[in-house]
Amino acid sequence: MVKYRLVLLRHGEGAWNKENRFCSWVDQKLSNDGIKEAQNCGKHLKALGFEFDLVFTSVLRRSIQTAWLILEEMGQEWVPIQSSWRLNERHYGALIGLNRAEMALNHGEEQVKLWRRSYDITPPPITESHPYYEEIYNDRRYKCSDVSQDSLPKAESLKDVLDRLLPYWNEKIVPELKSGKMILISAHGNSSRALLKHVEGISDEDIINVTLPTGVPILLELDENLHPLGPHQFLGDQEAIQAAIKKVEDQGKVKSAEK
Repeated sequence: MVKYRLVLLRHGEGAWNKENRFCSWVDQKLSNDGIKEAQNCGKHLKALGFEFDLVFTSVLRRSIQTAWLILEEMGQEWVPIQSSWRLNERHYGALIGLNRAEMALNHGEEQVKLWRRSYDITPPPITESHPYYEEIYNDRRYKCSDVSQDSLPKAESLKDVLDRLLPYWNEKIVPELKSGKMILISAHGNSSRALLKHVEGISDEDIINVTLPTGVPILLELDENLHPLGPHQFLGDQEAIQAAIKKVEDQGKVKSAEK
């Protein structure tokens, strides 16, 4: 019997998603296609009859902007939004800003897949000489976080993302779910994968094959103990969703002309 329902999604396409760069904690707005993805997501959720009571986002604008656009399309702009750095995208360290296809050419597709999708492999850490270091660590939003700026990560594996996400899930999101609220989480590819891994009990080995396209809502149906009653469901045109998943997977491959 379904006790709780939760909708989770990766934000709409961002500017650096379009350029195939590791965006991570660099703050990017949605691309024009990303705006359309978020709006279409809102239209679809409205057509399915979803009514949200609370929305959770990261503190990155592509996550927040996606939530705004969805709620606007649904006529639910009044629904409260709570934001936390603990829902941020994975911190890709020294890889931030680099092109994935170029990285695959230089380091091999398998290495890039491990950096992107593996559970416990951490990329090289960001240093103060990195071109985006100051932009990230001098940002005012992290002066308001629940940890000191010195404690913020310099690089993360997916395991690290889950470790910093779980306290927020357990202390903030779960109580709201158990109070009967219908919740939308507008997050990122890796924070969403980490949450799916935890809720669905996906193994360390199998999580590497879980790929989430941008702007596609995911429905989780849970029992009274927050155990899934079945696998997560991508909501929307399944053929288009599979094409979008393949597009994401191909981002870490060498372009055909370069092979």
